[in-house]
Amino acid sequence: MQFTNIDVYEEESHYFFEDLSDRVLADDVLARLLTFNNVIITSHQGFFTREALHNIAQTTLKNIDDFFSGRKLENEVCYNCQN
Repeated sequence: MQFTNIDVYEEESHYFFEDLSDRVLADDVLARLLTFNNVIITSHQGFFTREALHNIAQTTLKNIDDFFSGRKLENEVCYNCQN
């Protein structure tokens, strides 16, 4: 069986980080996701896998190399850039 991990949920601030076990879940989408036996919902811990950490390190090292080599950064986030 293949699993799907959901690490971020758009409305998560309403549901996570507090105990709601004594209440009925009002979010139909989240309630449906919780019924699937192949869906795992984590609290922003999905990044903490060997593969994800490897990819983060590779991207960081490439960004450093590109920056100091004068190349355009492929994944630069700039709020005030003129593109």
